[in-house]
Amino acid sequence: MQNAYVAHQAYVQLQGKANSVRCECDTIMSAPRIPQVVLKSSSNQYSMPVIALGTAADTNKSSGETTKVAVIEAIKLGYRHFDTASIYGSEEALGEAIAEALQLGLIKSREELFITSKLWLTDNFPHLVLPALKKSLQSLKLEYLDLYLIHWPISVKPGDWEIPYTEELITTFDLKGVWTAMEGCQKLGLAKSIGVSNFTCKKLEDLLSFATIPPSVNQVEMNPAWHQKKLREFCDAKGIIITAFSPLGAKGSSWGSNVVMDSEILKEIAEAHGRTIAQVCLRWLYEQGVTIAAKSYNKERMNQNLEIFDWSLTRNDHEKISQIQQIRVNNGPVVFVANLWDGEA
Repeated sequence: MQNAYVAHQAYVQLQGKANSVRCECDTIMSAPRIPQVVLKSSSNQYSMPVIALGTAADTNKSSGETTKVAVIEAIKLGYRHFDTASIYGSEEALGEAIAEALQLGLIKSREELFITSKLWLTDNFPHLVLPALKKSLQSLKLEYLDLYLIHWPISVKPGDWEIPYTEELITTFDLKGVWTAMEGCQKLGLAKSIGVSNFTCKKLEDLLSFATIPPSVNQVEMNPAWHQKKLREFCDAKGIIITAFSPLGAKGSSWGSNVVMDSEILKEIAEAHGRTIAQVCLRWLYEQGVTIAAKSYNKERMNQNLEIFDWSLTRNDHEKISQIQQIRVNNGPVVFVANLWDGEA
């Protein structure tokens, strides 16, 4: 696997491959600043912008109007990739924002956007995959998703249960049956590409042993305080794109950590480059050859999060970041589930 610096150089020079992923800087209409990666298992070698605006809410009760206004502002700034999920409660507001952006002429067609959503635990059963996807499409008022992910490798008995889910609610996760249903969604054209989230190397190996359409993406927690080195190497070898969620450590959320944003090492690097700590984190991720889902509804920070493609970290910066203490902060929406991480650090 290429090291971070070499991967970064490949991105900056817009040639070769970073982490065995072809990275294109062909523009998506009016979003010229954001490079793309090719999803190898997608329909017709689909391309995905490397940075998405996340729409997760800590309580799932954030104002729909707030989300709608933020998405419209993001489109004006150049965002074209939006990350949602059925559990976030943001699909309807995102759909309304897309409709308004079209009406305002901010985009010429829906095809300019890349929309990701996810299958929740209570729908994580073979017979519920397609109905769940159709429900998401109805909420979004869209005919298809660009990417549909299995949110967690966990199944919970259908129902409106309080989170975190207790052990007695957890039931057998039929990975093969669920993935076969996901493949059916792509074959129907309701999802242009399919993937997973929060999957370990072991779970990906299990999936790849029978998948006829391999996962295009594995969306996982990753930031300077959780490097995911083993998983990155595995996904790189298998042609699976990693998308990093909680790229700043989810500071301020109920389950997040301050270890990233309060890091003296990152603060020092940011000051040396005249950048923010957030920009250093996002640039570091980009130089690892992964894609990013970052949430901010603040206009200034949304814009800053896009200003990561025209400068570089140094080898010394990478060495310093490698010394940051590692900690995983997201252990899932469950009280406990055996072998969630399969002993992988």
